[in-house]
Amino acid sequence: MSKYQSYLIFGAPGSGKGTQGKALGTVPGYFHCACGDVFRALDLRTPLGQKFLEYSSRGELVPDEITLQLWKIRIDQKVEAHSFHPEHDFLVLDGIPRNLHQAQMLADIIRVRRVFHLSCPDRSKLVQRLKRRALRENRFDDANEEVIRHRLETYEEESRPVLRFYGDDITQHIDATQSPIDVLGQITTVLMQDRRNHFGEEGFSPVT
Repeated sequence: MSKYQSYLIFGAPGSGKGTQGKALGTVPGYFHCACGDVFRALDLRTPLGQKFLEYSSRGELVPDEITLQLWKIRIDQKVEAHSFHPEHDFLVLDGIPRNLHQAQMLADIIRVRRVFHLSCPDRSKLVQRLKRRALRENRFDDANEEVIRHRLETYEEESRPVLRFYGDDITQHIDATQSPIDVLGQITTVLMQDRRNHFGEEGFSPVT
């Protein structure tokens, strides 16, 4: 199977991954898939859905194997529905891979062209962002500062090693404290350059 040509939007909770992923998903030739969307679209009546419910109802993290199965089912559904055209669309991912094990499991499925790391060393700014988002979106469980700081610690322990897995050669570090439009501008500049470098000016097929 040909690998899906992919870009990762990567960063701590509150860094703006979802905002950037959704924006890129509106551009022809880019298909956005967020891990949260995969879980929200899950049919809980299916055996895999029941497995997911078994863990989530206990407040436990869903095992990587189940997460990746759900993700693959979601992608296959989008291909079948002609929403995602792998022959000429790039895949834009945020929230997955979430840890090193997931990155290793995805290695046979996706070819990561670039990792856009939305960096924000000042943790207090992320805390304030998440608090504002919790109030704006009625996610009151995320408004608790202790919960937020625990999520940020989990990111540092489990997710940050993903950056080392992909390496500096394809990682673009971007200051996440900039305005969303400035962050998006930096991402799209890299995307356009990557397209020219690899495919020239005559068009291309993302699948190799």
